[in-house]
Amino acid sequence: MEVFALVGPLYRRVQRRIELDAAQGLSVGVRAVLDLLSQHGPMTVPQMGRAQSLSRQFVQRMVNDAAASGLVEAVPNPAHARSSLIRLTDAGRAAIEAVTTREHALLRQAGGDLTDADLATTVRVLGRMLELFEDVDLTGAEPPC
Repeated sequence: MEVFALVGPLYRRVQRRIELDAAQGLSVGVRAVLDLLSQHGPMTVPQMGRAQSLSRQFVQRMVNDAAASGLVEAVPNPAHARSSLIRLTDAGRAAIEAVTTREHALLRQAGGDLTDADLATTVRVLGRMLELFEDVDLTGAEPPC
């Protein structure tokens, strides 16, 4: 329970920092879409929703916002004619690279006496905790405020 007590406030503070520091004017939701597409390549809106445990409707709104800013575009999906693939534009790629570069510089400040083993253990523990709750259906979920 101590992990949950730390992770919730940490998540909300990081989310707020992203909003405050976003030179590109990216919301947390748009930033998440850009990051997902940067890591995995073109995806459908339902795929993005499942990957982020968010509702398809919320992800669609974030995709619409990103598209209105010229950061993503819809392209035909060879696997499904009615569900377009969403991909980064050059502007979207540049925006997410700028944001993640700035975030990584900030996060490096947390290093201190933390070792690579400490970080690996943290990732392993959080991953195991996430697996514990895999059965929770979040398809209608909106992100926490």
